[in-house]
Amino acid sequence: MKQTGSTPPQQPPSSQTTRPLTAPTTATWSRGELLAVLLTALGKFVLMDWLDWRLLYIGSACTAWLGYIGYRYRQPPAVLRQWGLTRAGFAQSFRRLFPLLLLCFALFYAIGAYRGTNILSWHILPTLLLYPLWGIIQQFLTIALVAKNLDVTPLPRTAVVFLTASLFGIIHYPHGLLILGTFLMALVYTSLYLRGTNLLVLGIFHGWLGAFFFYTVLARDSWLEVFKVLGVGS
Repeated sequence: MKQTGSTPPQQPPSSQTTRPLTAPTTATWSRGELLAVLLTALGKFVLMDWLDWRLLYIGSACTAWLGYIGYRYRQPPAVLRQWGLTRAGFAQSFRRLFPLLLLCFALFYAIGAYRGTNILSWHILPTLLLYPLWGIIQQFLTIALVAKNLDVTPLPRTAVVFLTASLFGIIHYPHGLLILGTFLMALVYTSLYLRGTNLLVLGIFHGWLGAFFFYTVLARDSWLEVFKVLGVGS
């Protein structure tokens, strides 16, 4: 026979499972991130292209976005793994993409030799050292925030890849070769990232490819372009 008795008092919900009313939802984060990426892109056209304040823009963008990454890391830390900003898969991604990196170096040098635009000098060495940080930030904005947020919408993945690559190419307006080169790179990078490639590797390779592209195909000394305001490297 089923025993009867007084109903035990219900326990209040555990604080571990109660979500604060002020906690942003995933949708809120996504909208905010996309808006911040848009503002960063608009800042590029104003500060870099119009005012030629390259060092100020790059330094400010890196500082602001690194601060945001650090803030999100605390709520919760797993977000870094979701973005691909951990050591997980780093070595495997590096080994898999390294031959492609060397192939691109050879291709850029050959194009530069054909066009007479190779201006390789010692300036490329500090550029190869520093550019990867800016490359990681750019890839974080482009594929971790834009592509990853679009990938959870009803859009097919092919459309996500093409749209992300198109946006990344357009941001390099008005430089035609840069638009083409970054569009093609973003097609490959976005596809690889959405299949699980480590974001840090993509950012580092972005920096190295970008540096070599400037000093070969474009005949532009990016070291002087960024640091000329400090009188460095002349």
